[in-house]
Amino acid sequence: MADGAGGAPDSAAKGKQERLLSLLQATGGVVVAYSGGVDSTYLLAASLRALGREGVLAVTAQSETYPASELQEARELASRLGARHRIILTDELTDERFRRNPPDRCFFCKTHLFEELWQVAREEGLPQVIYGATVDDLGDHRPGMRAAQELGARAPLIEAGLTKIEVRMLSRDLGLPTWDKPAMACLASRFPYHSSITGEGLRQVEQAEDLLRRKIGLRQVRVRHHGDVARLEVEPADFGRLIEQRHSVVQGLKQLGYRYVALDLQGFRSGSMNEVLAAEGAARR
Repeated sequence: MADGAGGAPDSAAKGKQERLLSLLQATGGVVVAYSGGVDSTYLLAASLRALGREGVLAVTAQSETYPASELQEARELASRLGARHRIILTDELTDERFRRNPPDRCFFCKTHLFEELWQVAREEGLPQVIYGATVDDLGDHRPGMRAAQELGARAPLIEAGLTKIEVRMLSRDLGLPTWDKPAMACLASRFPYHSSITGEGLRQVEQAEDLLRRKIGLRQVRVRHHGDVARLEVEPADFGRLIEQRHSVVQGLKQLGYRYVALDLQGFRSGSMNEVLAAEGAARR
């Protein structure tokens, strides 16, 4: 369960939810950039409540950067919510700028994605494209959000002032199964900046993380891909379980092509590859 998300939403969170519903009603219809994660699922549920089924279309991008298991979960949950749902194919690896993996890699990926989402919106006669960023995302390195904003997509959760913890609480209140789902990010985020992103590497990371979830039952895990080194980020509370099964873990990851397996003693933290950007910025100052 997410820390701080176990209780019922307070009056402030409920008030923000009412503000969100009003914002959504005013759009007249939306295409929701839908990944099946906590934020986009809540946004989809709120959109359906505000606009009805015909005023909402959930769109999920299928690509090598998106785990197959996540795509299946997104399909099942959209169906459970009664939402209209479309899968579009995207191929970020055809963009050399993305493959080179600069710090603004997400800008190129999300530019392609939101251009596709606007095309779908025009086809469906829906006036607005929206995505599930929260106010917590405003302080992080998020070039993908810049791409969305430049193309005119809106982030209603931010406009309503909702935090990630509030989204989890409200999701639980609505009975959404994603309320305590671990954070998920694009598989490309496992690669250090300026190291090339390849289809083979993305598949290796996906298989490695799937192995750790199945073999040990880890819910929150990142396999950071440093060439032939797999740097594992898990919650500190899971260190013991991982070490107890280290021999089978190492064997499994070596079979996937890694030569060395390392446990990061700082534990899981979202966006850890951005730490080098902060260090580089401090050095320049």
